[in-house]
Amino acid sequence: MRIVACLNGDRRPGAHPALPVSAEQVALDAAAAVAAGADEVHVHPRDRSGAEALEPQVLTPLLERLRAELPEVAVSVTTALTAEPDPWRRYDLVQRWGALPDSATVDLHEPGAVEVARLLADRRVRVEAGLATVAAARLLAALGSAVEFDRVLVEPDAADPERALSDVERIGAVLDRAGVGLPRLVHGADGAAWPVLEAAVAAGHDVRIGLEDTLLGPDGGQARDNAALVAAVVERVSPRARR
Repeated sequence: MRIVACLNGDRRPGAHPALPVSAEQVALDAAAAVAAGADEVHVHPRDRSGAEALEPQVLTPLLERLRAELPEVAVSVTTALTAEPDPWRRYDLVQRWGALPDSATVDLHEPGAVEVARLLADRRVRVEAGLATVAAARLLAALGSAVEFDRVLVEPDAADPERALSDVERIGAVLDRAGVGLPRLVHGADGAAWPVLEAAVAAGHDVRIGLEDTLLGPDGGQARDNAALVAAVVERVSPRARR
């Protein structure tokens, strides 16, 4: 079982006192999260104003800082339309990336997702298929081997725990029926983050946690930072499961 630290997501600067925004903040925060037990980090690059951005001139210095700080740790970045709302411009930006992340998430419910996934795979970037809906899971099943995916992210967007857990089961059922054997990372958001994570740990799936997914610790109080969130997950995962 692997633990991914999702450091900032699409949250606005100031949403949490410890939310990392600049490349320097992200690198230092990533190091603290890894020291707390994270195996990988996932980040949404930010421009000088703090807005999400996929431009090469934003991504390259971020990756340089992360790799200088954590040379052995895999780095995943977003390609979500929250970072670039125009699907065609997003494709162009990804095509122009010079420095490449180890992996990138592609949300299959978004327009242009399949094209971006193919582009990333062609560029030898591992592609993580984001499945927020049953329809997205069906699309992944229909694609078969047409796109080379590395991992599935089962990520219901419902904040209600009961609905989110139901969506996880429904998405998983589609993948099981289609024989999709890719590793699964399961995570929820906001009010569903901890219930979904605990169910994923019990099922033996990879998990993720961080200020992208929740600002609260498992006790319902405001989390100190990403490292504290990761440490709380480590406490819930047996050493045997981490092997």
